[in-house]
Amino acid sequence: MADLEKETNGTNGTNGAHTTDAPVKLTRQDFVSDQEVRWCPGCGDYSILAQVQRVMPELNIPKEKIVFVSGIGCSSRFPYYMDTYGFHGIHGRAPALATGIKAANPELSVWVITGDGDALSIGGNHFIHAIRRNLDLKIILFNNRIYGLTKGQYSPTSELGKKNKSAPMGVIDYPINPLSMAFASEATFVARSIDTDPKHLTMIIERLARHKGSAFVEVFQNCNIFNDGVFKPFSERVVRDERMLYLEHGKPLLFGKNKDKGIRLNGLHPEVVQIGESGVGTDDILVHNESDPEPNLSYVLGRMQYPDYPVPVGVFRAVEKPTYEDMLEDQIKRAVAERGPGNLSKLINSGETWVINAEGETV
Repeated sequence: MADLEKETNGTNGTNGAHTTDAPVKLTRQDFVSDQEVRWCPGCGDYSILAQVQRVMPELNIPKEKIVFVSGIGCSSRFPYYMDTYGFHGIHGRAPALATGIKAANPELSVWVITGDGDALSIGGNHFIHAIRRNLDLKIILFNNRIYGLTKGQYSPTSELGKKNKSAPMGVIDYPINPLSMAFASEATFVARSIDTDPKHLTMIIERLARHKGSAFVEVFQNCNIFNDGVFKPFSERVVRDERMLYLEHGKPLLFGKNKDKGIRLNGLHPEVVQIGESGVGTDDILVHNESDPEPNLSYVLGRMQYPDYPVPVGVFRAVEKPTYEDMLEDQIKRAVAERGPGNLSKLINSGETWVINAEGETV
């Protein structure tokens, strides 16, 4: 747990969390707990943990002002490994718990750590509503397209036809696209990264941390025991340039080792084109705009999948609008100003009331 002797005053206006007037400089090691990290050797979770711990000191937020909340799954051990406050909840309910924490104390930096099964199956409803309210939550979804903790059953993101322990003849459930759910829920920040690209992952986590509002990141995370190599066809270093699309705000959607391929719109449909062929130039290529108030094009990009398209990673959307906790605080202030301080006894005894006597009669 964080050292409460470091409790300080002051406010960081960029993320709503308290800081000091003369903040103590923290290091990555300050965010490493004394708990043994117990994931399978080679698991992609280690990379995500390392990048989060690397980003934390750069935020200048005291440890006692940071809370990590999780549900159930391999990823949900995360709060034990962060030397901050944390809450290990029940399956799928991390967004609900985080909502209560943030609403009760808006000054905290609240993070939700979840997996594809935890967030998108039993937790799907909580996931949607936490995002649509635009609470200032930092949600990281570890997507390995499998149930790892329960030993290899298919998850909501498992590919159609995939054979595993709970689908020996192949999965016949159509998979959920986590980004599509985030866009449909009106997330104000939507991004994707991958565990095998730590530099990119660090950048995305820092962007996530500094956004004010419902912030969601999907991380492709390898489960080397039950779903090893599921992302290799497009993420291995030798093919990455040709099969992944790194999004950059204000820049054309180019990819390939020589940046000689791009994405343009054909009506409402994206298509891959070769620069220099059939008169195609860079002016024909779609320019990425993460700050577009309407997420239509970002939604289209989020639907692109290998092998038909390069797989996009980066920030799809980053916009601002009033957050739930700010509006809640304003509403409470207006209510007090208009109606005066609340009186619990008066409230309980207001309206239609009755008394039941010893004989059980209403009088």
